[in-house]
Amino acid sequence: MAGLRKINQDDLRNHNLSVTIDALLSAKTPMSRADLAKETGLTKATMSLLVSMLLESGVAEEGEPIAAASYGRPSTPLRIHGGRIAGIGLQVNTDGYGCLALDINGDTLGREWVNDDMTDSDPQHVFARLDAMTATLEQQLARRKCTVAGTGLALPGVITGNRLAVARNLGWTDLDLTRFDVVRRLDAIPGNEAKMAAIAQIPGYATERADFLDVVDRRDSFIYVSTDVGIGGAIVRDGEVVRGSHGFSGEIGHLSVAMDGPRCTCGRRGCLEMYAGRRAMVEAAGLADGGLATKSDAVRRLLDGWRAGDPQITAVIDRAIDALVSAIASAVNLIDVDTVLLGGLWTHFGDELTIVLENRLREEIVGPADMTVRVATPPVAEHPSLYGAAERGLRRFIDDPLRFIGA
Repeated sequence: MAGLRKINQDDLRNHNLSVTIDALLSAKTPMSRADLAKETGLTKATMSLLVSMLLESGVAEEGEPIAAASYGRPSTPLRIHGGRIAGIGLQVNTDGYGCLALDINGDTLGREWVNDDMTDSDPQHVFARLDAMTATLEQQLARRKCTVAGTGLALPGVITGNRLAVARNLGWTDLDLTRFDVVRRLDAIPGNEAKMAAIAQIPGYATERADFLDVVDRRDSFIYVSTDVGIGGAIVRDGEVVRGSHGFSGEIGHLSVAMDGPRCTCGRRGCLEMYAGRRAMVEAAGLADGGLATKSDAVRRLLDGWRAGDPQITAVIDRAIDALVSAIASAVNLIDVDTVLLGGLWTHFGDELTIVLENRLREEIVGPADMTVRVATPPVAEHPSLYGAAERGLRRFIDDPLRFIGA
């Protein structure tokens, strides 16, 4: 029997640093050393040493001391300091591709995005362009003396390890992602775009918590639904995205809502994507067909027609909402969460849609009679997969801080 690996002092310090950074990122307000010790369960002496390391490395900074209400010494608040550690996000989507650099304090340090129809695009060409634009971004970070902790890569498909099994809306199948220079050079972590977008909604996941991120908390559980050309989804349990055994958990777009419905690109009938996906709604409304149905102009006409009360478009949207209610209720009944974040195209329908969905879902849930499913728009709605991919890269620093700031 192989002997158990011993935990040395550096392992313990690394773990404690990780826990401390996580607490700083998740905090709603700046925390003092005493606050951190109480939150993490570490001794005050240990916390004093860890905070000194974070201050000396430039990862944290001290604020102005706050006087105690009645007696005792003033406490000094601590917060994450920017300019030292960053993550890079890469994304290829149906409507374009790009890269983003994200500071651990939440600042965007650089971004480039190319709008283009990516249907049946050449992956070699696309990744070569990503490589070129990311090299420029890396040069900018190097001039700032900012260390890249890691890189995430968001793709609209099923991913297992470093292999893209299929991305139907791109026309890509069975791709070894490590064949591309940019993936190897940056050791990019690939993931499904909806799962990366879900990461972007978790406050304090890998960047300092933003003031506006109050829809969910750091350790909450929720379903994220992303409506693009098709529909993707992710399950978040206790603040972590659930991958599943093969990497495709949360594919709510391929829940069947009608056994005799139209044939989906996945081969099944009546998938949610065939009723509530962007392309499906545009085509059903008679606004465009094929590749033209994915264009932004067609989507704009769909939204304008719905707001104007066009009867054909209204009927298409009503049918899509019926399908959404059916699929979301099935998902909630299966995994037992009480929050749904509805992203992508559906964010343009406003609060009226979320109220309708909440009221109708109340009748479909098998939980307690007083249970309410909250439906909300995501806090991060613009390029959330790109943002989440950068956070996924940044998480490498939080999980292994000594690798980047030394002993």
